[in-house]
Amino acid sequence: MASETKVAANADGKMTIGELAQRTGMTIRNIRAHQTRGLLPPPEVQGRTGYYTEEHVARIELTREMQAEGLNLEAIRRVLESTGGSSKEMVDFARAVRAPFEDETPEIFGPADFAESWQTKTIDEKLLRKAEKLGVLRVLADGNIEVISPRLHRAASRMIDFGVSPAAAVALAAKLHEHADAVARAYVDLFTEQIWEPFDKAGRPDEDWHKVTEALEGLRPLASDALLAMFQITMGEETEKAAEQTLMNAGKPQRGRGRRRH
Repeated sequence: MASETKVAANADGKMTIGELAQRTGMTIRNIRAHQTRGLLPPPEVQGRTGYYTEEHVARIELTREMQAEGLNLEAIRRVLESTGGSSKEMVDFARAVRAPFEDETPEIFGPADFAESWQTKTIDEKLLRKAEKLGVLRVLADGNIEVISPRLHRAASRMIDFGVSPAAAVALAAKLHEHADAVARAYVDLFTEQIWEPFDKAGRPDEDWHKVTEALEGLRPLASDALLAMFQITMGEETEKAAEQTLMNAGKPQRGRGRRRH
């Protein structure tokens, strides 16, 4: 009978504290300590046995992730408390907020290979520090260079192929960073004002957590698409203006040349 009860409980998605410990790799003592600190909601008690669910597993995993980012347990407790509840939807939302905007695998270059990509014999250390400050690369302890965005690096390398200097490419990256920061802030403000604040004022109802999470995740590709579309429009306008100016300048007599004598 005992084994049948255990099978039924497992099929129901419920776990004893021992099974939760085995599932998460935590000790029973630490699980109880998490409950005492307010990091875990209490189990559902049936008879004399407390049963845990996937919600508890998710909370333990989220706590570990936040610890890995440097938060202590008291700070984590305050974060979980301020987000208003113990539902799995809240945990999913917290993960969505902390997820990278877009995954791109960094690439590691040796100093010589990196210099070659910039078409120089040696790397300009001042220029390298400037690029590192922009967050587009990182100089590792062994002297190698980690390129955070290979896509951006390839674009810079192609511009250098066309005759743009490395200094000009980094200066352009700095301008792009400045404007991209403003665009990112506009989207964050939009989400905060139009989606989060109404949800917050409504008391963060449990049934609406998934809508907020879906909106957050859905805005990511929309932000990229809208930015690219607007860039294409403005790039077309600017190149048209530049073309007109270039043609006008081409029609003017060049300085330093005398008039032809007949």
